Amino acid sequence: MYIYDEYDHTILKQRVAQFRDQTRRYLEGSLSEQKFLPLRLQNGLYVQRLAPMLRINVPYGMLNTTQLRRLARITRDYDKGYCHVSTRQNIQFNWPALERVPDILQELSEVEMHGTQSSGNCVRNITSDQFAGVAPDEIIDPRPYCEIIRQWASFHPEFAFLPRKFKIAISGSVSDRAAIAIHDIGLQLVKNEAGEIGFKVMVGGGLGRTPVIASVIREFLPEAHILTYIESIIRVYNLHGRRDNKFKARIKILVRAMTPEAFAEAVEQDWAHIKDSPSTLRPEDITRAKAFFTEPAYETIDDAAAQTQLDTLRADNIAFGKWLTRNVRAHRVPGYASVTLSLKPTGIAPGDITDTQLETIAELADEYCFSEVRTTHEQNIVLADVKKSDLFSVWQAAKKAGFATPNIGTLTDIICCPGGDFCSLANAKSIPIAEAIQRQFSDLDYVYDLGDLDVNISGCMNACGHHHVGHIGVLGVDKKGEEWYQVMLGGNSGNSASLAKVLGPAFSAEQMPSVVQNVVDTYLEHRNEEELFIDTYNRIGLTPFKERVYAKAS
Repeated sequence: MYIYDEYDHTILKQRVAQFRDQTRRYLEGSLSEQKFLPLRLQNGLYVQRLAPMLRINVPYGMLNTTQLRRLARITRDYDKGYCHVSTRQNIQFNWPALERVPDILQELSEVEMHGTQSSGNCVRNITSDQFAGVAPDEIIDPRPYCEIIRQWASFHPEFAFLPRKFKIAISGSVSDRAAIAIHDIGLQLVKNEAGEIGFKVMVGGGLGRTPVIASVIREFLPEAHILTYIESIIRVYNLHGRRDNKFKARIKILVRAMTPEAFAEAVEQDWAHIKDSPSTLRPEDITRAKAFFTEPAYETIDDAAAQTQLDTLRADNIAFGKWLTRNVRAHRVPGYASVTLSLKPTGIAPGDITDTQLETIAELADEYCFSEVRTTHEQNIVLADVKKSDLFSVWQAAKKAGFATPNIGTLTDIICCPGGDFCSLANAKSIPIAEAIQRQFSDLDYVYDLGDLDVNISGCMNACGHHHVGHIGVLGVDKKGEEWYQVMLGGNSGNSASLAKVLGPAFSAEQMPSVVQNVVDTYLEHRNEEELFIDTYNRIGLTPFKERVYAKAS
């Protein structure tokens, strides 16, 4: 992973001192709330329902164990003993005292972490595939390009105050695990017929009040031009994007208003003037970035022998076998595997992790995973490089620490925003709904029979829980001061990205477990053999689900 140099450290030190002075002036009353608002946002600080919330960037989801241990200490000393993994792979503290936020940022800067541009109308944290560099289906490792874009976007003077927030994601694999189609800019690494590396460029994706799947504006962009082309995209947006209405200010609205074709033409016209500027990447620039992501010291392992030993352990331990099936993925290096540590046990807010769990994960990573971990879009943690011979030991430690629930990719591996328990924008609580659904489906054997099934929950239209792209999406709504929940079906954030359709009128919180059960029952009645939920939905459509659910609800 990228290691900060003297320039990075100097910039962070200056930023911490700057924000410390801004906070001091705000607290003593010499800096108004209106002036403090954009300053705190670009340092990751929100004011939530009950307390401030501080969002910390985790570029492309990568953390080392020194950073994990510092996060653990901060959650213990400055917060309530836990933090939260967000859908943008970031870390959030939900209970910091405002006057201590500069101290937290100082602590983070010492381990090369910060909240800069994790909020505000700027280019946010660059996200990617949690299995980047180790996935068997990878075309090109996206992390060097993520880092190149991160460095370019940080403190970019032209793009510090865009019409609205701006999010970029990059995928380098055959399977899109970075949800690039729902980002302002989504980049898919590809190779052309000549074997040259480039990007398919998608623009104008996003969720919220107006969900949109991004449009492809260029099928192949040579890798050397990635910064200049992104710059032209954002220049066109910065020039033409609306600033009079924040609900219509995202780039997705501009692309739809102009049409993707006209927007692409405007970008190409702008790009013609800057494509060969100093921001054009030289081969040595790309080589330098790739050098930050060197291959770990993998051992040469007899994969067949390692697999035989693993199969024996699986046969002797049913619980371990279930965990292997759901939480362990294939690795491109023989004898290794990638492990997802579930942050979704029933009764715990999805994505929450305690200080002691962070320290346990650091210990596991030091012993078994080259001292690195990744956060995921699905609000879990990944140990990317574990020897197959160590999987049983990792499972035992994870089980003891509370993050070995064998539910990755299942109905109970729920993506969920903090909702009304924390967020001042939320219309309804989302965490209790996630727990109620998990309890409804407590039989894991039954859940496994359902196969891969995404449930996403948001407490409001801002869609921090990505409900629009859940196979089953749940949106909290306000009905005359009461919390109700709208159900959507058919969303997908992967290669065949699609937006879910509303099932019908909203339901009460008490109805939600049975509503989801009726949706699942309809799926089971109509599926063909091992057909997944999303495939059954795409085949039969919304009507059978609607008829079943509302007949039972009446």
